[in-house]
Amino acid sequence: MRRVMRCVAWWAGLLLAPVMTVLAPLAWASLPPPAREAPVPAVARGWPVGTRPVVLRGWEPPATVYGAGHRGVDLGAPPGAPVRAVAAGRVTFAGRVAGRGVVSVELTGTGLRTTYEPVSPSVEKGAAVEPGEVVGTVEATGSHCPGTCVHWGLLRGETYLDPLSMLPPSLLHNGPSRLLPVLGVPTPA
Repeated sequence: MRRVMRCVAWWAGLLLAPVMTVLAPLAWASLPPPAREAPVPAVARGWPVGTRPVVLRGWEPPATVYGAGHRGVDLGAPPGAPVRAVAAGRVTFAGRVAGRGVVSVELTGTGLRTTYEPVSPSVEKGAAVEPGEVVGTVEATGSHCPGTCVHWGLLRGETYLDPLSMLPPSLLHNGPSRLLPVLGVPTPA
């Protein structure tokens, strides 16, 4: 009996395979398109370190959730430099992770969370912070950079995003281009 059932199952699978090959794409076509990631609002009011730090390593999103990549940006900063909150929020973590000091701030009304490491925290979990408020200082050790740096991360839920996308264009660039007069060229008559 068991042998007969296996034979019936084998034939049923063999007959259903072509039908499923034809019908499956039609079923997939009726699925809604995947949700696009909501844009990141430009809520940052300043850089976490300095006024225009050197970006030592940029955002390199991984191809898969557990794939290789760089889930943030590395900003050059000397040991002991103040690390500031880029926007208003509440500290959700201030402590050590894997031997490094980490500060995490949930940004008010955005669903976003920023992280800074390696940082010696000067704030505690639950503290409200304003843009530009010092949350810690750059630690001399624990960085994955050749020199000292701050790794600045941005998350929405468990998804990592590019933290530079929070900065308004005026902070990312040197500002708008300006036309200047050309000196020493005669004006047409």
